[in-house]
Amino acid sequence: MNATLQDYMTNEKGYLIPLDKVKPVDKLRDETVKQIIDIGHELNLAMTAAKAHIFKLFTDFVDLSAQEYSVELGGKKGNTTLYSFDGRLKVQIAVSDHIRFDERLQVAKQLIDECIADWSTGSNDNIKVLINNAFQVDKEGKISTTRVLGLRRLDINDDKWLNAMQAIGDSIQITDTKEYIRLYRRNAEGQYQQIPLDFANV
Repeated sequence: MNATLQDYMTNEKGYLIPLDKVKPVDKLRDETVKQIIDIGHELNLAMTAAKAHIFKLFTDFVDLSAQEYSVELGGKKGNTTLYSFDGRLKVQIAVSDHIRFDERLQVAKQLIDECIADWSTGSNDNIKVLINNAFQVDKEGKISTTRVLGLRRLDINDDKWLNAMQAIGDSIQITDTKEYIRLYRRNAEGQYQQIPLDFANV
């Protein structure tokens, strides 16, 4: 009797293993994983379609609302919130830019170090700790954009410092832009609770 591919299973190295040589638990594990992946794939397709539909409903309404004032909005309709008439429901679209810094960030760090060296000691020790924390890298070797950009909010009137802040601004590179949608329903206490759309929060 001739064997067919249905009589074999492919292992991790790509070898064909006869079914009668595969343990029942390994067969069951393989079947379970494939069932879960199939469910996840179908869910992903449904969520992708739902996301596109929600964004279209949202942007179509925003455009329609703008037409009341003879205004045509261009670009992304992010960072906008729509409320139901009774205020119980809200839909929020947010646009987030993912940024990184180029080599000019090192220039800024050098200028800041020179500032600290020029300034008197004492209270500026706290500023030095703040600066060093801002330029620390995480486990993945990445610098926190939030902490670095936070330095630009410090009210320090020093030409070298201001030059450093300019270098930080010039070093910003936008790598990609992502749109997020958040749905909320107000509970009995009047607080908005987000409707979870990911497995971790369901």
